[in-house]
Formats: sequence, C-alpha cells, structure tokens
Amino acid sequence: MLNRRTFIASSAGLSVLAAAPSDTVRLGVLGTGGRGNFVMAAFGRIPSVQIMAVCDVYEPNLERGIAAASPNGTHKASVYRHYLDLLNDKDVDAVLIATPEHWHHRMILDTLAAGKDIYVEKPLCHTPEQGAELVAAEKSSKQIVQCGMQRRSYDLFLRAKQIMDDGSTLGKVRMIRSWWLNNYLGAERVTKLDGKLDWDAWQGPAPRRPFDPDRFRNWRYYSDYAGGIVADQGAHVFDGIHMLMGSGPPVSVVASAGRPHRAGFDTPESVNVAACYSEDYIAVFTINYATMKYPPPRDQLNQFDGDNGRLDVGREDLSVYRQGSDDKSSDSYKSQKGFGYATDLHVANFIDCVRTRKKTTAPIVLGFQATLAVQMANLSLKHGREIRWNAASQKVEM
Repeated sequence: MLNRRTFIASSAGLSVLAAAPSDTVRLGVLGTGGRGNFVMAAFGRIPSVQIMAVCDVYEPNLERGIAAASPNGTHKASVYRHYLDLLNDKDVDAVLIATPEHWHHRMILDTLAAGKDIYVEKPLCHTPEQGAELVAAEKSSKQIVQCGMQRRSYDLFLRAKQIMDDGSTLGKVRMIRSWWLNNYLGAERVTKLDGKLDWDAWQGPAPRRPFDPDRFRNWRYYSDYAGGIVADQGAHVFDGIHMLMGSGPPVSVVASAGRPHRAGFDTPESVNVAACYSEDYIAVFTINYATMKYPPPRDQLNQFDGDNGRLDVGREDLSVYRQGSDDKSSDSYKSQKGFGYATDLHVANFIDCVRTRKKTTAPIVLGFQATLAVQMANLSLKHGREIRWNAASQKVEM
C-alpha cells in the first residue's frame, strides 16, 4: 500500500487534475504527431488548461491536432505552420514541445526567449553541447521547464524510491542491471505519405537530405535526427536509475552494439551500455529490438542489486527479494492506474508548478543528465572507446 509520503507526492498531481477551471493555463503545442496528441490529451483532461494553439509542418498531423485541441468543440485553437509564429501568440502561456529530437534544442531556447513555460518531450537534446547550453539557459531564465521523464511523477517509481531511501532493505547497491526488449525488424519501409509535408521546415537544423518518407516516419532511428533506440528508450531508463539512486550523471560510459539490421537505419537495434558513477555504482543497460515481443508489462526491467536484497522495478509493478530468497518476494507493489497514467501525473505536476512557480519534478538539469548517459553511449560506439564526462568543464572527454 502507499504510505503517507508517497500519497502526498502523487496526490499533488491528482489535485490539479481535479481542480476547478480557474487560473487557466493557455497551452500551445509544437508537434501534433502521435506522442504530441497523446500528451496534449493529458493536458486537456485538466479542467484549468485550454489548448489555444497548435503547430505542425505535416498537414494530416495538424488536422488531427486541431481536432484534439478541443474534442468537445467548445473552442477552436489557432493554427500555425511555423513555430515562431506560435511563440509570438500572446494568448499562449506555456508550450508543449513534442517534435522530433533534433528540433528540441532550438525550440527550447526560442521558447525561453519568448517568456513561455515549457513541457518538452525526451530525449532533451541531440548532443552534450546542446544539453550544457540548455542547462545554462534554464538557470538564467525565470521560466518553468518540465522534461517528459514521467517516471519521476509515477506512483510506482515513488514507491521504489522509498524502498531505496530506506537503506536497510537493500543495503548498498553497487550495480543496476536493466533491459528493454522489442522487435521492429519486420516493419516495412515507408515509401509515401498521406498528405502534404514541408520537408525543408521539418529538417530544420539537420543536414539536408532528399525527401524520404521513411526518415520522416522513423526519425528516431536516423542519427541526423535522434540517437537511435538506445537513446529513445535509454533516456527513460537512465533517468529512473538516477532518480532511485539519487545520483548525478555518469562519469564514464562504454558501449558495444551489433550492426543495424533494418534497411536504411544507421543506428543499431541491439546495444549494451555500462555507465560508471561517482556515487560508487555501475548501471548496465541492454536494449534489444531484434528479439521476441513480450507483453508491455514484461518488456522491461530494472534490477537494483544490493548486498542485503534486490529490488526489481518493471513497467507497472515492483518486487523486493531478501538475501538468499530470490524465489519469493518479501514486498511488492503494483501501480494503481498503470504506466499510461504516469504522463497525466507528470503533466499535472508541470501545471501545478506553472501556477506556483516551484521547480518541476524533471527540470532541464535532470533531463540532461539522463540524455547525457545515452549520448555518451553513442559516442562510445562511434569512437570505439570509453567516454568520460568532465563536470567542471561540462564537456565530454575521449
């Protein structure tokens, strides 16, 4: 059962979700694809949030975004095809950035300059240099920023954090073993789009390439726009590890991988990452998107190995195993509403902080250190060596 501390932490978000529609927060949305509309819907379930504007460079996404902004038809959101026009809209207080990764850095800086609060999807940025710049920009800004690392608002991870902080249950944790399994090899290459796309605008700061529908649909797996599946899913995993361990970013990372097996992709689907931390622990993360598929509750696991016991945290439940008895758990917990609801809680935390001007659950500095871990992993794959992070200079060393 939830104890009082966990209940208070999670109910802060629940109170926002149930609040009366006063002190309305007016939201603009940059990027109305699948994830953008999913998070927009979480905002829309808060009575005191109004979706004022949507922006996308792909017309079918834009049309779906317009409909999602007001599903009951009570108002019509303003429509933009260039994000700077939306940022100039004085009727917008806060912005959801749900574009591909390669746009995050520029859009965050421009949104901060426009004086608007930000909820930005993960991974935070495309390079360590961008991340260091964003951390500095957040520090010099008065704006509220939430990175989409929803495990930090999730009741399951809040319960796991209590177990970790107890100290005596697990003892000293010196290694975490984590994995995420799926398979995307059978999907066909995308060869056409259903509607109009402004390809040049979509590429933005990325290298110029000939029009390619597969790059648009599967941008996560092309290094021009993202860090591959190891970054896309690994940012979540490492953030959860950092949260439970109460640690900063890794001091060194080394990674190994197989070659890409999906036609056209230039990022591998099977990667092993080992990250070392100044807090005296090692986190090992393995992702394999070329394996059998598992039911979502069983497709990922984090095992925190202590000298007194082990904590297993999955997608929707956790178990504790005492020393010498790993066949039967001594404690367990299942999320009350499941992983999808974590986004609702995370969005609610952001809205609460917009109103109170308190720091969010996942500010840029935490979003960056999770992203940094997977960026260092990709640099290790590229250069074939261990990559180190110099916290004083805020630079990677090879």
